[in-house]
Amino acid sequence: MRDPRPLLGEPLALDLLNTTWMSAGELRDLLADVDGLRCWLTTNGLEKRCPADEKARIALVCAREAVLRTVAHGEIDDLNTVLDHGRLRRTLTTTGPQDEPEVDSAEWLSAWLAADDLLRMLTRAPDRIKQCAHENCVLWFHDTSKNGTRRWCSMAACGNRAKAARHYSAKRD
Repeated sequence: MRDPRPLLGEPLALDLLNTTWMSAGELRDLLADVDGLRCWLTTNGLEKRCPADEKARIALVCAREAVLRTVAHGEIDDLNTVLDHGRLRRTLTTTGPQDEPEVDSAEWLSAWLAADDLLRMLTRAPDRIKQCAHENCVLWFHDTSKNGTRRWCSMAACGNRAKAARHYSAKRD
């Protein structure tokens, strides 16, 4: 299955949020079924590490909601509940230090990895986690612009629509 979402390549936690998007005025959900879960796992290189079954889909949807409540409303309890399902096991190998995630059950691995990724982002640059400024867009992105002023998930899509609307409004006035 080809990933149908309009925005790919964001960090794992934000890519999880972007499993819901607007298309033709309707909210779409990639995680509505196990096939969508498989697609998401493949897009993120997790298909060999994480199970793709109904239990894992439910856990991932739970993590998506927890990540959303954290970034949109500052509510942390649900994210901590997801994080309670795992931990990082630190070891020293012949090639150097290694962190290996351990979860209490396999269906929580992809969910835990996404929640852990959000912690990494919040530690490094919480102000760079942004939602698209277009009024009809629900996508999130990591602002990698030099000065941190990016407003759109995509200049080609939402940014262009906003510019076209401003241009049309200015001509009409």
